[in-house]
Amino acid sequence: MHRRRRTALLLTAAIAAAAPLLTACGNDAHPGAAAVVGDQRITVAQLENRVDEVRDAQRAAVPDDTQYQQVVARTGTLTRDTLHGMVLDRVLHRAAQDAGVSVSRKEVQQMRTGLEQQAGGAKELETVWLQQYGVAPERLDENLLVQLEAQKLAEHLGTDTSRPEFWQALSKASRQLDVDLNPRYGTWDVQKSSRVDAKTPWVREVTAAGTQQTA
Repeated sequence: MHRRRRTALLLTAAIAAAAPLLTACGNDAHPGAAAVVGDQRITVAQLENRVDEVRDAQRAAVPDDTQYQQVVARTGTLTRDTLHGMVLDRVLHRAAQDAGVSVSRKEVQQMRTGLEQQAGGAKELETVWLQQYGVAPERLDENLLVQLEAQKLAEHLGTDTSRPEFWQALSKASRQLDVDLNPRYGTWDVQKSSRVDAKTPWVREVTAAGTQQTA
């Protein structure tokens, strides 16, 4: 597979293992925030807006009601996946900054042009990114910038995005940014630079108690 193509899979590969959404209470320390990354807040409204962008694009691509509902069912983890991506984008950007890595608008455009040629056109590329990676068309350039940052950071470190050295750099950035997720979306694993669901032993306890009462 082409190196750029492999790089484009970075964030979606990290998201792939997301587990079911919990319905814990919001984080009282950061009301209205889905996550706090360094001195930046990702508000619940911002997260919902990103999800709506994807849903609107999916709806436009699949006008049939039944087929659209099937698409929604297949992307049931979209909210958590989107938050994961929004946080990881910031972590990666911090790691790139620390390494003195930057990406120009020209580099983004060059990457997009190359990918459009591979996909068969601009619209086809947007469709691929929407269907496979949950990226709305208006966020495509933004996502490509992140992919380039990842690629250039790995090259700076003398490794690639699948190697421990790369993820250690992201782990360091996660620690520096002190990522804090709203509990309803789980927690942030600093070592893996990944969102994980919070452990809720009370769920098992309540379920066990209910089972005993009905036994």
